Amino acid sequence: MNALGRVIRYYDNVDTDVIIPARYLCISDPAELAKHCMEDIDKDFLHKIKSAKIIVAGSNFGCGSSREHAPIAIKACGISCIIAESFARIFYRNAINIGLPILECAKASVRIEDNDEINANFSTGKIINLTKSEEYLANAFPDFMQAIIKAGGLMNTLKL
Repeated sequence: MNALGRVIRYYDNVDTDVIIPARYLCISDPAELAKHCMEDIDKDFLHKIKSAKIIVAGSNFGCGSSREHAPIAIKACGISCIIAESFARIFYRNAINIGLPILECAKASVRIEDNDEINANFSTGKIINLTKSEEYLANAFPDFMQAIIKAGGLMNTLKL
Protein backbone atom coordinates (compact mmCIF):
# COMPACT_ATOMS: atom_id res chain seq x y z
CA MET A 1 0.00 0.00 0.00
CA ASN A 2 1.29 3.42 -0.97
CA ALA A 3 0.37 7.08 -0.86
CA LEU A 4 1.66 9.26 -3.68
CA GLY A 5 1.07 12.98 -3.89
CA ARG A 6 1.90 16.55 -3.08
CA VAL A 7 2.23 17.79 0.49
CA ILE A 8 0.41 20.30 2.63
CA ARG A 9 2.77 21.25 5.47
CA TYR A 10 1.87 22.07 9.06
CA TYR A 11 4.02 22.32 12.16
CA ASP A 12 3.87 21.21 15.81
CA ASN A 13 0.81 20.73 18.02
CA VAL A 14 -1.97 20.78 15.43
CA ASP A 15 -4.86 20.03 17.74
CA THR A 16 -8.21 18.46 17.02
CA ASP A 17 -9.96 21.80 17.68
CA VAL A 18 -8.38 23.29 14.56
CA ILE A 19 -8.67 20.08 12.52
CA ILE A 20 -12.44 20.15 13.02
CA PRO A 21 -13.78 22.97 15.20
CA ALA A 22 -16.16 22.08 18.05
CA ARG A 23 -19.02 23.99 16.42
CA TYR A 24 -19.25 21.17 13.83
CA LEU A 25 -19.27 18.20 16.21
CA CYS A 26 -23.03 17.82 15.79
CA ILE A 27 -22.36 16.73 12.19
CA SER A 28 -21.92 13.00 11.61
CA ASP A 29 -21.75 12.93 7.80
CA PRO A 30 -18.06 12.65 6.76
CA ALA A 31 -18.64 14.69 3.57
CA GLU A 32 -20.10 17.54 5.61
CA LEU A 33 -17.26 17.39 8.13
CA ALA A 34 -14.78 17.56 5.24
CA LYS A 35 -16.20 20.96 4.22
CA HIS A 36 -14.93 22.41 7.52
CA CYS A 37 -11.66 20.52 7.90
CA MET A 38 -8.73 22.75 8.94
CA GLU A 39 -10.75 25.94 8.40
CA ASP A 40 -9.55 27.51 11.67
CA ILE A 41 -5.86 26.93 10.93
CA ASP A 42 -5.79 27.16 7.11
CA LYS A 43 -8.54 28.99 5.23
CA ASP A 44 -7.09 27.70 1.93
CA PHE A 45 -7.07 24.02 2.94
CA LEU A 46 -10.02 22.97 0.76
CA HIS A 47 -8.39 24.68 -2.22
CA LYS A 48 -5.00 23.06 -1.46
CA ILE A 49 -6.40 19.52 -1.40
CA LYS A 50 -7.31 19.81 -5.06
CA SER A 51 -3.61 19.24 -5.80
CA ALA A 52 -2.15 17.92 -2.52
CA LYS A 53 -3.18 14.66 -0.85
CA ILE A 54 -0.65 14.18 1.96
CA ILE A 55 -0.27 16.13 5.19
CA VAL A 56 3.16 16.45 6.78
CA ALA A 57 3.44 17.95 10.25
CA GLY A 58 5.73 18.32 13.23
CA SER A 59 5.29 16.75 16.64
CA ASN A 60 2.11 15.96 18.55
CA PHE A 61 -0.29 16.06 15.58
CA GLY A 62 -3.89 15.54 16.71
CA CYS A 63 -3.39 16.64 20.29
CA GLY A 64 -6.30 18.00 22.31
CA SER A 65 -9.63 16.29 22.67
CA SER A 66 -10.21 12.70 21.66
CA ARG A 67 -12.82 13.48 19.02
CA GLU A 68 -13.05 10.91 16.26
CA HIS A 69 -14.37 13.64 13.97
CA ALA A 70 -10.82 14.91 13.31
CA PRO A 71 -9.39 11.93 11.40
CA ILE A 72 -12.79 11.33 9.78
CA ALA A 73 -12.82 14.88 8.38
CA ILE A 74 -9.24 14.54 7.12
CA LYS A 75 -9.92 11.22 5.41
CA ALA A 76 -13.19 12.48 3.92
CA CYS A 77 -11.27 15.36 2.30
CA GLY A 78 -9.28 12.85 0.29
CA ILE A 79 -6.06 13.02 2.28
CA SER A 80 -4.33 9.69 1.71
CA CYS A 81 -1.70 9.84 4.46
CA ILE A 82 -0.37 11.95 7.33
CA ILE A 83 3.32 11.96 8.18
CA ALA A 84 4.47 13.60 11.40
CA GLU A 85 7.27 13.46 13.92
CA SER A 86 4.71 12.18 16.42
CA PHE A 87 0.96 11.87 16.95
CA ALA A 88 -1.20 12.23 20.01
CA ARG A 89 -1.93 8.62 20.99
CA ILE A 90 -5.72 8.85 20.81
CA PHE A 91 -5.53 10.51 17.36
CA TYR A 92 -3.16 7.75 16.23
CA ARG A 93 -5.60 5.05 17.31
CA ASN A 94 -8.64 6.86 15.90
CA ALA A 95 -6.87 7.27 12.55
CA ILE A 96 -6.03 3.57 12.31
CA ASN A 97 -9.57 2.66 13.42
CA ILE A 98 -11.02 4.52 10.41
CA GLY A 99 -8.34 3.38 7.97
CA LEU A 100 -6.38 6.63 7.67
CA PRO A 101 -2.66 5.80 7.24
CA ILE A 102 -0.29 7.77 9.47
CA LEU A 103 3.47 7.46 9.65
CA GLU A 104 5.84 8.72 12.34
CA CYS A 105 9.19 9.88 10.99
CA ALA A 106 11.13 12.75 12.55
CA LYS A 107 13.50 13.23 9.60
CA ALA A 108 10.66 13.35 7.05
CA SER A 109 8.81 15.77 9.29
CA VAL A 110 11.74 18.17 9.19
CA ARG A 111 12.86 17.75 5.56
CA ILE A 112 9.57 17.63 3.64
CA GLU A 113 8.17 21.01 2.64
CA ASP A 114 4.93 22.39 1.23
CA ASN A 115 4.24 21.12 -2.30
CA ASP A 116 7.00 18.47 -2.26
CA GLU A 117 5.86 15.33 -4.03
CA ILE A 118 6.32 12.17 -2.01
CA ASN A 119 5.66 8.45 -2.19
CA ALA A 120 5.07 6.67 1.12
CA ASN A 121 5.07 2.88 1.32
CA PHE A 122 3.15 1.64 4.37
CA SER A 123 4.45 -1.92 4.30
CA THR A 124 8.14 -0.92 4.26
CA GLY A 125 7.93 2.49 5.95
CA LYS A 126 9.99 4.02 3.14
CA ILE A 127 9.11 7.61 2.29
CA ILE A 128 10.62 8.98 -0.91
CA ASN A 129 10.69 12.72 -1.44
CA LEU A 130 10.57 12.84 -5.23
CA THR A 131 11.09 16.62 -5.25
CA LYS A 132 14.35 16.49 -3.30
CA SER A 133 15.49 12.96 -4.23
CA GLU A 134 15.66 11.99 -0.56
CA GLU A 135 14.53 8.91 1.35
CA TYR A 136 13.36 8.63 4.95
CA LEU A 137 12.41 5.58 6.95
CA ALA A 138 9.36 5.40 9.20
CA ASN A 139 8.22 2.35 11.11
CA ALA A 140 6.29 0.07 8.77
CA PHE A 141 2.79 -0.94 9.78
CA PRO A 142 2.49 -4.46 11.17
CA ASP A 143 0.40 -6.81 9.03
CA PHE A 144 -2.72 -6.50 11.21
CA MET A 145 -2.67 -2.68 10.91
CA GLN A 146 -2.13 -2.91 7.16
CA ALA A 147 -5.22 -5.13 7.01
CA ILE A 148 -7.26 -2.56 8.95
CA ILE A 149 -6.14 0.27 6.67
CA LYS A 150 -6.67 -1.77 3.49
CA ALA A 151 -10.20 -2.65 4.65
CA GLY A 152 -10.94 1.04 5.21
CA GLY A 153 -11.09 0.78 8.99
CA LEU A 154 -11.49 -1.52 11.95
CA MET A 155 -15.25 -1.99 11.59
CA ASN A 156 -14.81 -3.05 7.97
CA THR A 157 -12.40 -5.82 9.01
CA LEU A 158 -15.20 -7.31 11.08
CA LYS A 159 -17.41 -7.46 7.97
CA LEU A 160 -14.87 -9.47 5.94
